[in-house]
Amino acid sequence: MSATEAPIDPAAAANTHAFQADVAKLLHLMVHSVYSDRDIFLRELISNAADACEKLRYEALDRPDFITISPDKESGTLCVADNGVGMDRRDLVDALGTIASSGTKAFLERINSQSLPEGEHDGGKGGAAADLIGQFGIGFYSAFMVADRIDVETRRAGEDRAWLWSSDGKGSFTIAPLPLEGAPVRGTRVKLHLNEASKDFLESWKIESVVREHSGAVAVPIELREASSEEPRPLSEGAAIWAKPKSAVSTEEYAEFYRGLAGQFDEPALTVHWRAEGRHEYTVLAFVPGSRPLDLFDPARTGHAKLYVRRVLITRDCAVVPGWMRFVRLVVDSADLPLNVSREMIQESAVFAAIKRGVTNRLLQELVKTAESDSPAWAKIWSNFGPVLKEGLYEAPELRDHIFKLVRFATSKHLDGERSLQNYIDDLRPNQTAIYYLAGDDAKRLAASPQLEGYRARGIEVLLLPDPVDAFWTSTSVGYEGKPFKSVTQGAADIKAVPLLEGEAESGGEQTPQIATFFAFMKQTLASVVEDVRPSDRLASSAACIVAPEKGPDRRLERMLAEHGRLGAEISKPVLEVNPTHPLIEALAKRFEEGGSREFVEDAAWLIHDEARLMDSETIADPGAFAARLARVLTRAAG
Repeated sequence: MSATEAPIDPAAAANTHAFQADVAKLLHLMVHSVYSDRDIFLRELISNAADACEKLRYEALDRPDFITISPDKESGTLCVADNGVGMDRRDLVDALGTIASSGTKAFLERINSQSLPEGEHDGGKGGAAADLIGQFGIGFYSAFMVADRIDVETRRAGEDRAWLWSSDGKGSFTIAPLPLEGAPVRGTRVKLHLNEASKDFLESWKIESVVREHSGAVAVPIELREASSEEPRPLSEGAAIWAKPKSAVSTEEYAEFYRGLAGQFDEPALTVHWRAEGRHEYTVLAFVPGSRPLDLFDPARTGHAKLYVRRVLITRDCAVVPGWMRFVRLVVDSADLPLNVSREMIQESAVFAAIKRGVTNRLLQELVKTAESDSPAWAKIWSNFGPVLKEGLYEAPELRDHIFKLVRFATSKHLDGERSLQNYIDDLRPNQTAIYYLAGDDAKRLAASPQLEGYRARGIEVLLLPDPVDAFWTSTSVGYEGKPFKSVTQGAADIKAVPLLEGEAESGGEQTPQIATFFAFMKQTLASVVEDVRPSDRLASSAACIVAPEKGPDRRLERMLAEHGRLGAEISKPVLEVNPTHPLIEALAKRFEEGGSREFVEDAAWLIHDEARLMDSETIADPGAFAARLARVLTRAAG
């Protein structure tokens, strides 16, 4: 007959029972698969103690006082005690003798099956599930990772018998009566006889660090008694700021919590606090920092979210928000995720995936609300985190319409960087069919680009995109409000249908036979580096510019792909666009027609090409040849 089937004689002496599972295999599983951090044994014991205290509140309507942790260096023991509901002998056999049989889970099933008036068993505070932590049943045994033997002294509330459960975790346990003079008035003491490798858990700093990190938000206050002769000191107050209603938390309290969470000393630019209810229940407290964190552009692109399960910390760096929201500092506390499994397993669960979607969508809604209702606040947020948010335009196309409401741009007309896409659409010129952009490295340098001259002449606004990600999202985005995104450095400029501003002259003009002949010569001379030489509609005061062919990627994107070895072939040859009405071009065309020095005209053609590359933020392919040509041309001019 098994231990759970045997009748229990309350007056019996100590009896030895076999565990209802292979403990050696279970401990191996916990060390290598279920638990990835040795510190969590203390989290699990505190969670069990908190459950016991909550059970007492539900069953007896008597509020427990605290959980006490007491290290004893002389005996090498660590004790975790609570004054909760305690256990009788049957509880010890059923809960601690049957591996993976959770007393908390059984308690939940029992009270949830009762047809009680609303609020009768929980004081109207939302049901037992909100405060009972462990529902899987193996957390207690994690303590065998650090202990050679565990003694459990317990007395159930309202009973006059106490019991001692003891085991070395190697296949059996013992239950014996415990004299009342040495027993708790009610509740449970879990005494760990620590192994040699775990004596650091007797140090106060270690205990305090683990408790604050993993269990600081547990609903029952936790205190540390460093010596039996000393008064205990509090480690936690038994209250989590995110579990409080927003009306009960002041701005100063939010700011103080943010500084501890983010490790920064500024004020949060945005605070978002909500509780999600429905299919999955969880609470979120999130902050947008008031300044850029130092690791904002760390290549790992990791977020900083703490994940709690029923106010017990699971992981401090949880991937609950996407990389393009990594600047947000937040806490997520769920009652639906399993506590007693590894953080890796939790983050692969379907429930966690649903929480990620919910958190991301809600944060995005709050950011959009701020952008639309508080321009000064949003300008500050965008200044700090705009380049990161724009990553979402490429990585989350399903959310692109919402992110478009957030983005702000510097443009050829407004260098302040505060133009929205809606502002751009509202100011479209007659017959304008696209949203034009110019991608590069620096907005001010882009604003001086010769490619913008023809657009300025027609009053067309051009987005200036200085961030690396801009070259990617513009290449994959369909457009905005029915207008496609079009690079001003790719293909022929299709802007002649847009009327010129008053006083501006048409770019390009008529191409004379003399100019056509010179262009043919330039194309032949530069055939190794350009695909074509053609007259430009986009130039007004500059002699030439480099543009990408009609097909293929934008010049900026192509260069980035090449730098990272992502192109299957060589970079495509660009097109050299030349302003046929520029005085330099007219003079060279005339000299070529009149049979001037061929070497001089060739040198001039190469220098025009190299100048165009420099204006396009590119390097000169052959600096030595460039220097020699420049010297020859200057020498001839000086002569």
